[in-house]
Amino acid sequence: MKLIPANIELENERVRLRMLDNNDSGVLLRFAMDEPELWKYSLQNAAGEQGMITYLDKALSDFETGTSFPFIVYDKRKGAYAGSTRFYDINIENKTLQLGYTWYGTKFQGTGLNKNCKFLLLEYAFEILQMERVEFRADAMNSCSIAAMKSIGCQVEGILRRHFIKPDGSRRDSIILSILKPEWHGTVKENLSRQIENLL
Repeated sequence: MKLIPANIELENERVRLRMLDNNDSGVLLRFAMDEPELWKYSLQNAAGEQGMITYLDKALSDFETGTSFPFIVYDKRKGAYAGSTRFYDINIENKTLQLGYTWYGTKFQGTGLNKNCKFLLLEYAFEILQMERVEFRADAMNSCSIAAMKSIGCQVEGILRRHFIKPDGSRRDSIILSILKPEWHGTVKENLSRQIENLL
């Protein structure tokens, strides 16, 4: 069952998110070819042409099963596509989902784009989909990603030790963070909105 319609677009003054599709391969391929370091901590390495093809195939396959919804991110200020993010592990019965597979090209990092994306995604998850919990996971060594998640209001829950096999065959410890619906309505939404306003 697909909870999210394929034609959905989330948008504010800074960013537009729409469903990723196969026609985006050309747009995203330059990242895969020119910035392979973007996937240093990722469990699915999209570097190189074949890596991006596999990445897109997996994202769209998971959408068809209703377990994932991948977005392509367009930076309206720069007038360019910036990267991708997605809802995944969507659990309708328990009203939970994960937000991740997020990456942006180097020139889009640290510009406030991520906070705008996260605001739109969290607002949709909690206020339209009526989720009770949004979970985030990252490699426990990925300090930049962890700092970014904490900055939007995520709470650290703990570490899953030797949780996943990485592309190089070693094992990853995963840090688990989350935002709950009462937290979103209580302080997170207001604080994140204020951060975005200060970026203008």
